[in-house]
Amino acid sequence: AEIDRMVQEAEKFKAEDDALKNKVESKNALENYCFTMRNTLQEEKLKEKFEAGDKEKIEAAVQETLDWLDKNQLAEKDEFEVK
Repeated sequence: AEIDRMVQEAEKFKAEDDALKNKVESKNALENYCFTMRNTLQEEKLKEKFEAGDKEKIEAAVQETLDWLDKNQLAEKDEFEVK
């Protein structure tokens, strides 16, 4: 009986751990995407390929997303994916 209870608890916590892992992976993916975009905009080879207005729009969107991430550390996985 004790072993059955322990197995059930382990299964319950595994599901919670998997959900948290997925959430953290989604947050990290969004954050990494923002930093990759920011770095891409700074690359010398690519700087002239962007029109000034487009570059500013992308930079603003990246900063807005990073600000949102800072304020929403506890957001759910689907919220990170929508962003």
